[in-house]
This record gives sequence, structure tokens and C-alpha cells, in this order.
Amino acid sequence: MNRALLIGRLTAKPELRYTPSNLPYTRFSIAINRNYSNRDGQRETDFINIVAWRNQAENVCKYLDKGSLVAIEGRIQTGSYDDKDGNKRYSMDVVADNVQFLESKSARANNASNEPSPYDYQDNGPASVNVEDDPFADFGDSVSIDDDFLE
Repeated sequence: MNRALLIGRLTAKPELRYTPSNLPYTRFSIAINRNYSNRDGQRETDFINIVAWRNQAENVCKYLDKGSLVAIEGRIQTGSYDDKDGNKRYSMDVVADNVQFLESKSARANNASNEPSPYDYQDNGPASVNVEDDPFADFGDSVSIDDDFLE
């Protein structure tokens, strides 16, 4: 089974492109903070490349911007190519089957204000957040879901 489920923030405004056969697609990346700190007490971030096709790509480009919080459901796809110097390079992308927008434009605008964001980590973990204000906040706790829940 090849399934990926990710929640993160866009690193840049996505751009809509077209294949030679006029099929719309977009490539973008999301930043996902790790749940732990490194030796220096800093939280590390993973940057995951995403590819969306057709209507999904059009909606992503139309409604999302840099910093938008999204959930991506898809599959991992690997590939390889030869760079301009003839060296073999490998790639890994998540091909999005489903992109969920996790915050409204007004919530996004409020996060852009001078108030501290719940996603700005400090040495003692995430800033204080009320779950009613942000149900997707990372409180640093693990979540356990019973397998019976998925059926």
C-alpha cells in the first residue's frame, strides 16, 4: 500500500502549468515541523514536494498562497533523471489525490498580523493556543487512533 497523509504549510505561491496535451498541473512544497528538537534545541522542518493535477491543481493555485495550511492525501512517487552534467539524480514527490484547505482566508490574514503564530516554536514547544481558535494546532502530544475507528 502506498499512501501518504501530510499536514503542513505551503512554502511558496503555487503556479498553474500545463502539459503539452493541455493537462493542468502544479508542483509545490509544504513545510512540516518535526515533533522533536535537535541537540541545539531547534525544531527541524521537512520540505515535501507535492504534485496536483487537473481541477485539484486549478483550485490549489486559485485559493492557496504561501503559508496556507493544507492536508495532503496521496501516494509517493519516485523517479530519476540525468542532470546537465550527466549525473543520475533521484526524486520523490507526493502525488496528491486530495488537498484539503485547513484554514479560511480570514484566519490566514489573522495569522499574518503581528500576533505570535501558534506555529512559531520556542524552546519550550508551541505557543499557547486555544483549541477552539485553532483545532489543528500542534500541542506536542502524540495522537493514538484505534484501528476500529477507520472502519
